[in-house]
Amino acid sequence: MIHSQRIRFVGLDFDPLSLNEVLDDFQRRSAKSTFDYLVTPNVDHIVRLHDVKEPGIKGIWDAYRQAKWCVCDSRILSAFARHYGLELPVATGSDITAAVLAKVCRAGDKIAIVGGSDFTVARVRTLYPHLLLVHHSPPMGMRYAPAAVQAAADFSLMARARFIFLAVGSPQQELIAQAIAHRSGATGTALCIGASIEFVVGAKQRAPKLIQQLRLEWAFRLLADPVRLWRRYLISGPRIFRIVHKTQLMKKS
Repeated sequence: MIHSQRIRFVGLDFDPLSLNEVLDDFQRRSAKSTFDYLVTPNVDHIVRLHDVKEPGIKGIWDAYRQAKWCVCDSRILSAFARHYGLELPVATGSDITAAVLAKVCRAGDKIAIVGGSDFTVARVRTLYPHLLLVHHSPPMGMRYAPAAVQAAADFSLMARARFIFLAVGSPQQELIAQAIAHRSGATGTALCIGASIEFVVGAKQRAPKLIQQLRLEWAFRLLADPVRLWRRYLISGPRIFRIVHKTQLMKKS
């Protein structure tokens, strides 16, 4: 992707790619391709990136900015962009993950998963028996354990997989991808996709299509898991209004 074609919004340079365009890029890549990675920022990611109190925030920004593909994971972000005259297609991590496994991967492809439960990985093996699957389960709190990030990068480097699904949430997965990219001889394609694998195998239920189209997927998730998500969606999430307004004003000045 030529970076001059990217769209600057809320401080990030997004690739205006549809799901099919992302898949077309991935179709051309093999396990021997020079390593590159995909990030899929949503509202939660953007709010975190603009939190000046977030530990190591410069390194997190760098991890996003060094990605080869940066696609919009949020219909809400896309709607904000459209308000300012920017067309920002939505290609969610969940849709990309499902399509890569079902349409891009070929029999015999090696796939690495970093994160995810044993149940989730077992379900992937059951649903896609024609793929060679390897799994690494990193410890909790790995963001604050540099050795754990490097261990995940070591695993990914040694796997020599065509695709590496980094399913440990933001910003851990982006930091792992960045660490792999810094390794000499790294190959394959990493996807920073959070809980997308769990949606693909049915471990978690995704919002119905109509709810997604109405930009209410956040409400569906909140109702499904209020104890874990209430702060994200009711306290942190609304900060996106101020962030969008501030960054667009800075862009004009």
